[in-house]
Amino acid sequence: QVQLVESGGGLVQDGGSLRLSCAVSGRTFTNYAMGWFRQAPGKEREFVARITWITGILYYADSLKDRFTISRDNAKNTLYLQMNSLKPDDTAVYYCAAGRLITTDPLTYDYWGQGTQVTVSS
Repeated sequence: QVQLVESGGGLVQDGGSLRLSCAVSGRTFTNYAMGWFRQAPGKEREFVARITWITGILYYADSLKDRFTISRDNAKNTLYLQMNSLKPDDTAVYYCAAGRLITTDPLTYDYWGQGTQVTVSS
């Protein structure tokens, strides 16, 4: 059974940092893109960043690339998202996902975690 399990969310003050983790189990995603997405209340799911598991090629949403960093640990089968200089607008549920296509479209991702809540207070 494929599982993607996010952790590391929580409440942080404006300007703070968090590191999210996504533990992957049940299969390998060697040729997949691993992505982070977020969804704020009343808004559509939004692309944050992705990494191609085998090559390590990164891609970010333009508005986030200066503050967020995606990475992965192959040995631990874990995906990370380091978030710095957090703002109240970053408040959302953050999801990790795996997809066979290298895209930013959440509809093309096949596997999803349950999400972790990030709340940034002003």
